[in-house]
Amino acid sequence: MTDRLKGKVAIVTGAGSGIGRRTAELFAAEGAKVACADVVGEAANETAKAIGATAIGCRVDVSVPGDVEQMVADAFAKFGAVDVLYANAGVGGKGNAMVMSLEEWNRMIAINLTGVWLSCKYALPHMVKQGRGSLILQSSVRGLVGIPALPHYSAAKAGVIGLTRQIAVEYGPKGVRCNAIAPGTIMTPLVEGVWRAGGGIVGAGGSFEEMKARAAAPHPLGRIGTTDDCANLALFLASDESAWITGVTVPLDGGLTAG
Repeated sequence: MTDRLKGKVAIVTGAGSGIGRRTAELFAAEGAKVACADVVGEAANETAKAIGATAIGCRVDVSVPGDVEQMVADAFAKFGAVDVLYANAGVGGKGNAMVMSLEEWNRMIAINLTGVWLSCKYALPHMVKQGRGSLILQSSVRGLVGIPALPHYSAAKAGVIGLTRQIAVEYGPKGVRCNAIAPGTIMTPLVEGVWRAGGGIVGAGGSFEEMKARAAAPHPLGRIGTTDDCANLALFLASDESAWITGVTVPLDGGLTAG
């Protein structure tokens, strides 16, 4: 590794598994001290334990302001700074705009949009005081293009894109950058488990390999993404290599949105 984050302190939400866990591991390998946050406290602690002394685990529900405030306070108390936030935590789900319940809608918005804003809300004061910081917000290609059965998810992820631009404009003069990642289909343990059980966004039925092939088909590069793909992009946006990049949403989608 090259110590691309040497001396930086990062917070990664959703770090208990999948994209978040891989990113927390990569950030640490590149020299960062990492607060690994997840709604499942045991999973957050497992990620931190796997990393070692330069990481802490935090149990946080990102839709609860007090949890998020405590997460940021714990990271600052332990490591003395907050340089990077990867607001990755989120949930999926299906629905229909005509029949979806208000409870389903509100839960999705609370976690996938409000939770991202809350993470920024409590990280920003430290970054502004330091005169530096990189906020990385997790959106989705579903915030860029429409897809059936995901009205609440698409709305939340599109909201993240708007939030990214607004924060970049307002806090850029204070040294804080804000960018978003918009992944296409990523193979995480959760996605794999759903597909192996015979369901998922690509439709029920068929073998795991058949569902994987159907998911890959719309992507011009001919495959679905990996957690490494996401972690590598997050690393670039967290590092000083992207020092003049702010306010953008990067589609991480194998060319899906180019078509």
